[in-house]
Amino acid sequence: MTLRKISTIFILLFSSFAFSQNLFGVSGSYSNQSGNFAKLGLFYTFGLGDTFITPRIDANANMAYMRDNFHVIPEIGITGYFTSGGSYIFPFVESEFTPYTITPKVGLTFLTIVEFGIGYGFKINEKDNFKPIKGFQFSAGINIPFNWN
Repeated sequence: MTLRKISTIFILLFSSFAFSQNLFGVSGSYSNQSGNFAKLGLFYTFGLGDTFITPRIDANANMAYMRDNFHVIPEIGITGYFTSGGSYIFPFVESEFTPYTITPKVGLTFLTIVEFGIGYGFKINEKDNFKPIKGFQFSAGINIPFNWN
């Protein structure tokens, strides 16, 4: 399944939530998985704290300079925050999908603004002129919401 098809499915599945906006904004992060990546993207969080598991979707551009070339790899992520009343730090689970890997992750977040995660990437395809993207991943990121309540 191509990233375009995956993106279309996510847009169709989550479009019914478009009018109940809660948190949306930009994100930036660093990840290390077979190399160093800088990530920039947009996120949308559905009703933070309304239920035990709060869903979030995000679209990112993974940027890396490898083998004398600059590469940009698109990514779609689905996150579930396990929120609890009165807590500022809570765990999350996430799955990241690129045209080359599927990476399930777990981690901790502070108010969904600062995140630290670890995971393992499973190779589904190889990018030309790029080393295989697979194996353990570590990430640290910041999410800046545009509409913080």
